[in-house]
Amino acid sequence: MQSPRSAPLAASLAALAVGGFGIGTTEFATMGVLPEVTGDLGATIPEGGHLVSAYALGVVVGAPLLAVLGAKLQRTTLLLLLLVGVAVGNAASALAPGFGSLLVARFAAGLPHGAYFGIGAVVAAALAPPDRRARAVAFVMLGLTIANLLGVPVATWLGQELGWRTTYGFVAVVGLLAVAAVARYVPAVPAQEGATARQELGALRRRQVWLALLTGAIGFGGFFAVYSYISPTLTDVTGTSESVVPVILAVFGVGMTLGTLVGGRLADWSIPRTVLLGLGANAVLLVLFTWTAHALVPAAVTLLLFAATGSAMIPALQMRLMDVSPDAQSLAAALHHSALNVANALGAWLGGLVIALGWGYTAPAAVGAVLALLGIVVFAYSVRSDRVRQRARAVELAAA
Repeated sequence: MQSPRSAPLAASLAALAVGGFGIGTTEFATMGVLPEVTGDLGATIPEGGHLVSAYALGVVVGAPLLAVLGAKLQRTTLLLLLLVGVAVGNAASALAPGFGSLLVARFAAGLPHGAYFGIGAVVAAALAPPDRRARAVAFVMLGLTIANLLGVPVATWLGQELGWRTTYGFVAVVGLLAVAAVARYVPAVPAQEGATARQELGALRRRQVWLALLTGAIGFGGFFAVYSYISPTLTDVTGTSESVVPVILAVFGVGMTLGTLVGGRLADWSIPRTVLLGLGANAVLLVLFTWTAHALVPAAVTLLLFAATGSAMIPALQMRLMDVSPDAQSLAAALHHSALNVANALGAWLGGLVIALGWGYTAPAAVGAVLALLGIVVFAYSVRSDRVRQRARAVELAAA
């Protein structure tokens, strides 16, 4: 295969983004065909929700496990194996004879998710010039946001028109296309010199890694606290019809896409400032949404900006984890997506809790603002403690 940077960078990043597109599609498409799945397999809607949870559990388990097991593999080879796993997991979902087997297949389909984005980020950063590393990582993540704009609606439409199995079949085909694209356009990127499973696990001994993960798990929880209940908020609080909800979701997807692109540039400028500005903007916009949610246009504008500022933090947090664990980047980068799934679960749970308490559908936004502020506290402490450590180390070196 080619050596790093011998292939056009844009083609390599686009190939990696195709894989992200397939993974992003399968992550969210189940929600769109849930009634078809449960109706066909004789399950209830609440039971169908376990399919979403099974996938998320697969992400949380698979991200660190596969990153560690594949520590010695050449990075591009590992990416190809992960994409084969995506295709196989979704093909198994399409062919599942019953609800139990579908549950297992969704767990299996989620296993490669976090590891793919983590390893993909490492590969993208290795291929890009030093001053464009974050932008390269953001381009890979762009596949995930475009999946919300295009992949999920197409997969949902296919499932509704041709049967839910077609939804997963569609993703399996995208996975195979991604295998072909990565094999053709992504040059060989070797594993880190001396990489072992033990070395990768060394990332878990670093306080800065845990602080970065905690920033994502808490600070990004507000994003999911609002997104999880956006449909009933729009219909019950904003007073819009159900037919308008997909339009607002598309606006949200546009915001995520723009935020990812801008976030990569901002992270190349300054990772700490990008995270802190993103969390601060999220907190302000979430408080604002408790008022703007009552009118359609202000609500749409607020959600657009909220999606953009939230997504802008993702490349920066990804780069932060890679920078604070330079000799175990694969595991650190993969764990980022485990943290985001923890944020998903935390935000959805807290948002549902305040709604159940009778505080209304704008209450999750207030909860999200608190989570964003807590994320600022955690990350500010992380940055400050890191600087103190670096200064102390500089003094020691000067004294020696």
